Amino acid sequence: MQSFYDLIPEKADTAVALGYFDGLHIGHRNVILAAAHEKQNGLVPVCFTFIQSPKSVISGNRVGEIMSKADKLRILSELGIEHTYQIDFKKIMGMSASDFVHELLIGKLRAKKLFCGFNYRFGKNAGGDADYLVELCEKNNIGLTVVPPETKDGKVVSSTLIRGLIAGGKVEKANKLLRSRFGFCAEVEHGRKLGRELGTPTINQQLDNNLVTPRFGVYVSEVTTENGEKYCGVTNIGIKPTVGGAPPLCETWMPEYHGKELYGQQADVRLLKFLRTEQRFDSLKELKHMIVQNGKEALEYYESSKADDL
Repeated sequence: MQSFYDLIPEKADTAVALGYFDGLHIGHRNVILAAAHEKQNGLVPVCFTFIQSPKSVISGNRVGEIMSKADKLRILSELGIEHTYQIDFKKIMGMSASDFVHELLIGKLRAKKLFCGFNYRFGKNAGGDADYLVELCEKNNIGLTVVPPETKDGKVVSSTLIRGLIAGGKVEKANKLLRSRFGFCAEVEHGRKLGRELGTPTINQQLDNNLVTPRFGVYVSEVTTENGEKYCGVTNIGIKPTVGGAPPLCETWMPEYHGKELYGQQADVRLLKFLRTEQRFDSLKELKHMIVQNGKEALEYYESSKADDL
């Protein structure tokens, strides 16, 4: 898949999926897959999105992302998108809804079919909605599919819903709605080496400030090392109240990893299940006992969840 940060004129007719697609949850995937399906009809599957959250730009407040940019591009490619445009929202936020369709989607991207969610908004001050897009497409002989909402347990699946689940520690539910596992990839840094003294050596990583912050506590995780090997992990996210630690960090013990130190390497950590809240223990002996117990629980869950179909 090719990814662009500017509007490079397309050389062939396209089918364009429209949206920010934070997290690429099951509702987003319905839009993406519908556009990708048009390849069999001779159209190039394209995703038009932004490098930053429009909500964040408009409100001026940070909106924690559900998925890293690298993960988003990887999954878009896996779903069949061939060209992704990640445009600076600030550069086009003043464009009218009509100009957005005529100048960008038709003029630059050669869109012949458009795909969007039921709540899609576009143009200056979000002045265009799905109904207006229907009108514009009819006038310009452009096909349009407005994908209805996906619901789960009586609730509309949305990025806001998933963000709340992650912040509440309900990563199992979030992962099911995402059809992927929430997490991040970051460099392994030197820590205080307390885990090594306890017999539970950890990898220490900075949290990705662009992502939504998960509930502080201990999780079952899956860790993928730079060489592609996967291990069960016990991941603590927070401030480590027993020994102290600020700002919040991600610290992971891999019970079955016995290889060399990973300092300076990239490690991918995916959260699978919330085990417990952070606790303050009266002694390091009590802390070690709990960590070992969490390791047993994590290994049992990890083995049972390997066949899970997200």
